[in-house]
Amino acid sequence: MLELTDSLKSLLIETANNLKGYQRRRFMAQTVKELGKGGQRRAERELGWNRDLIRKGTREVESGIICLDAFQARGRKRVETLLPNLLEDLTSIVDSQSQTDPSFESNRLYTRLSVPEVVLQLIEQKGYSILELPCNETIRCRLNDLGYYPKKVAKTKPKKKSLKRIQSSSN
Repeated sequence: MLELTDSLKSLLIETANNLKGYQRRRFMAQTVKELGKGGQRRAERELGWNRDLIRKGTREVESGIICLDAFQARGRKRVETLLPNLLEDLTSIVDSQSQTDPSFESNRLYTRLSVPEVVLQLIEQKGYSILELPCNETIRCRLNDLGYYPKKVAKTKPKKKSLKRIQSSSN
């Protein structure tokens, strides 16, 4: 039975934290094997290791088969992966109803269309169904990402005449 001193514990914990994936599990399994009978519980108690992870590593060591981690497959997919033509369709609908900043102070494009109106036109013009389209908030975010901002499009106002008094020549 292996004696776990404080320095050995810290070394084992640090080594396990520096490793990732199957290498970490293999290291944990080999360490537990060296600890002998009751090694899994002892490693859990003294080193803070997860016993399920140790068991998985032990199975990998015994069988020689490595379990691959699929971190890329986790999480929610972006709407563009589910509907690849959505951004192009949004651009084609909103482009005809937008104009640049009237004062030319920014590169923003302002559109007259509200998000519910854009959704309605996606359904009518592009053939989407209401069930496959994302929520209005997602469409609003995609419009903002494309550079479109829903706003009433106003014309530039002419400057008011100056209030300076013009001295006229008197006869």
